[in-house]
Amino acid sequence: MNLLFSRRQCVAAAAVALVVSPVVASAQAWPAKPIRIIVAYPAGGVSDNIARALADKLAVQLGTPVVIENKAGASGSLGVDAVAKAAPDGYTLGFAAVSPLALNPHLSKSPFDPQKDIAPVVSVMYSPVLLLGTPASRATDFKDLIARARAQPGTVRWATSGQASLGHIMLEQIQSVAQVQITHIPYKGGGQQMNDALGGQFEVLSTNAGPAVLQHIQAGKLKPLAVGAPARLDSLPQVPTLAELGQPAANLSSLFGLYAPAQTPKTVITRINTEVNKALALPDIRAKLDATDNVPTGGTTAEFARQIALESENNARIIRAAGIQGN
Repeated sequence: MNLLFSRRQCVAAAAVALVVSPVVASAQAWPAKPIRIIVAYPAGGVSDNIARALADKLAVQLGTPVVIENKAGASGSLGVDAVAKAAPDGYTLGFAAVSPLALNPHLSKSPFDPQKDIAPVVSVMYSPVLLLGTPASRATDFKDLIARARAQPGTVRWATSGQASLGHIMLEQIQSVAQVQITHIPYKGGGQQMNDALGGQFEVLSTNAGPAVLQHIQAGKLKPLAVGAPARLDSLPQVPTLAELGQPAANLSSLFGLYAPAQTPKTVITRINTEVNKALALPDIRAKLDATDNVPTGGTTAEFARQIALESENNARIIRAAGIQGN
C-alpha cells in the first residue's frame, strides 16, 4: 500500500472492496438471544464509544439485542481472556486492540493461548500514534530530534504510557535504526503523562491521536513530529508517517478488532464479519471514527489474522533485540 495515500483514499478503497466481496451472510435475523460484546477497556473511552456505536448497528442488522460488557485490566488481556473462556456459540464476542494477542504474551505469561483460544473475526479500526514535541523540546522536526539525540546521548527524554507499551516498542526500534540513545520515561496511564508533557517535564511524548491531543497541537502547546499509521492523517496532513521518515518497523498504530472464542462456527464468524463490514461503511460510523482520528479498517477474517500474526512476529523481534521486560 502506498503510504502517501490519504485516509479518505484508504477508506474509499475499503468501500470498493466491500462492494465486490461476495456476501455470504443470509438476510435472516439472528436467533432472539442477546449477543454480548466484551470491551477490554473502561466505559467512556474512545474504544468503548466506538464499540457501543457498532453494537447498535449490529443489533439492527442482526435483529437481536447486542449488549456491551466492560472488562478492563492487564492492558486488555482480562477482557480477551473472558472471551477465550466463553462458550463458542456466537453469543459472546470481544472488542480489543491486538496487543493482548500480539504484544502482551511476549512480556508475561498469558492466561490464554492467542493462537488456540481466540478466533479473529474482523478488524474494526486503527488508532494512530503521534510522536509529539513538548515545550521542553527544541527540535523542529523528527530529523532534528534524531540529530539532537545523536549529538547529546541520553538528553532527549521520551515519555510513553508504560514499560513494554506500544510507544516503548516504537522508541526501541527508532533507537536501533538511528543508532541513538534516548531516555525512556514510562508512565502508568495517560492523564499524568499529558499534564507533565504540557508542563515540559520531558522532550517527547508518544500518545494515541484524539480530539484533546489535536486541541493541544492547534493551540501550539505540542508540536507533531511524526505519526505511526499506514497513512498521513487528514487532520494533520503535514505530519509524515514514521515509514516516510525511514522508520518502517516503528510505524506502528493500535489496531482494534472483534474476536470470538475458538471453535465458534465459521458460519457465525463469517456472518459477523460481513455485518461489521457493512456497519463500517455507514456514514455515521465513519463520522464517529473521523471525529476521534481513528480510521475504519474492515476486511476479511483471514486478513485480520495475518495482521495479528505479523505484528506478533515484529514485536517479538524488537522485544528480544532490545531486552525489554514486562512490568
